[in-house]
Amino acid sequence: MKLYKIFIGGLSLITILHFTSCNKLDTLPTDRFTDENFWNYPDNAEKMVNMAYSQMYSADRMWNDEALSDNIFEGRSNTDQRAIRNGTADPTLGRFGSEWSDLYGGIKTCHVYLENVERVPGMDAALKKRRIAEVRFIRAFLYFRLVNFYGAVPFFTKDISLEESKTITRTTKETIMTFIHQELEDCMADLPAKDALPADDRGRITKGAAAAFQARAYLYEGNWNKVLVYCENLMKKQAEFGTYTLFNNYAGLFTAANEYNAEVILDYAYVPQLKTWNKLYDAAPISAQARLNGYAPLQSLVDNYLTLDGNTIAADPKYNSDNPYVNRDPRLDATVVFHGSQWTDFDGTVRKIYIKPGSGGTDRERLDEYQGTSANASATGYYVKKYYDMTATVKYDAGLNIIMFRYADILLMYAEAKEALGQLDATVWDMTIKPIRQRAGFEASKALDFPSAGDLKTIIRNERRSELALEGLRYYDIIRWKAGKTYLDGQVLGAKYGGNNSNIKLDIRRFDEGRDYLWSVPRTQIDLNKNLLPNNQGYSN
Repeated sequence: MKLYKIFIGGLSLITILHFTSCNKLDTLPTDRFTDENFWNYPDNAEKMVNMAYSQMYSADRMWNDEALSDNIFEGRSNTDQRAIRNGTADPTLGRFGSEWSDLYGGIKTCHVYLENVERVPGMDAALKKRRIAEVRFIRAFLYFRLVNFYGAVPFFTKDISLEESKTITRTTKETIMTFIHQELEDCMADLPAKDALPADDRGRITKGAAAAFQARAYLYEGNWNKVLVYCENLMKKQAEFGTYTLFNNYAGLFTAANEYNAEVILDYAYVPQLKTWNKLYDAAPISAQARLNGYAPLQSLVDNYLTLDGNTIAADPKYNSDNPYVNRDPRLDATVVFHGSQWTDFDGTVRKIYIKPGSGGTDRERLDEYQGTSANASATGYYVKKYYDMTATVKYDAGLNIIMFRYADILLMYAEAKEALGQLDATVWDMTIKPIRQRAGFEASKALDFPSAGDLKTIIRNERRSELALEGLRYYDIIRWKAGKTYLDGQVLGAKYGGNNSNIKLDIRRFDEGRDYLWSVPRTQIDLNKNLLPNNQGYSN
């Protein structure tokens, strides 16, 4: 007999407590749900769907993914992400194991729902089809994370027993990706367009979300023609897939006041006071009531932002290294807190942030000096601004949604695919990069017009980094570009607050081209099932 218990929180979740054998003489408990009666209640089925949504993604996952990239440095302790980047991770690493178990836990939830939803009495047929499509999307998303981290993994489309889990082998990434694409194609028929969603269903998976996921999945495989197909669904077939456009203010995209705006294709929902996240408690300026700094932007991210004239900082004659944050892409100020940034406190007070040593005029201002002068401060000389939620509590418990897919990414994927196919011209540029830069605040023709010189591939990649910084995508871009040595190897640098006005020197990262494009199968899983061997290249069995 399976016993179920329901915990009701911000989003209702169901936890399967344990499994026992049963026979026809067992007396059904009256104080809890069992496998015999759980699915008799439509509300329980809805809570199971909510649980699948909850397991699909999170703010913690997004920020931890960012810490794998060259955008963020975790300087407070030797975290698992830091160990991966420094080349010291082995099969026993905690994140290798927790990511694996969390994703398969979500897959189990999906399988349990899909195998039992037909038992729910009186469920509206259209709603049932839609919920099944949502859960299949979530299952595909969880498998997508698995194959991007581990490559070949155990693959199954039904709930399996503990005994079966100890004998299953790994299925190739290519096979699983074929399954993901077919699942998404099938789901589209039963998912509504965003425009058809009632207000109470905002945040649910839609036909547009399935198309965006297809585009991203094909992007990661380098299937450029397919990327174009699914991007064009969202760009040119909005009557069918939903109406999307760039939001009119870049910084405003990531605020509670503008959740579910026209740019958002799918986000991960939080609920103020009930279901919250607080990563910025360890990433915002110390003087802004943050606890300490654990997540700090790196100098390479800051250097990526163009000047307002459309030049790189190395090529701009107006760039002043003594005053490096003026005349820059406005997205820099919306994303990173640098010396001289304006910050709005929870009470609405607008003030200047002082980070450069010796520059602050009051004790409070001096709190934001970098870690070389203040133990709790940023290790790099920068703090995080993107996703700062002014409606959060003073401990940064934010109810702000985390965006998973947005329309600007569709335009960027389209431009990248066109460039890869040799088809990026002024017409495509004016459809994609130009409106993104206009929205950011660029006005100079050199910044807005199709480039007359320069490597288009590099320009598109850098644009992608500036637009999508701190949104959890950078690491995956580097991995799919096979550019680990370019971006994830060598000295890690912060702002120019070191001796003789040199950059702060932090870790020396190491990227092994023969090992680090995939993670190790967790040691805990290998101990349970030797059929998962051989391990991925570069890791011990």
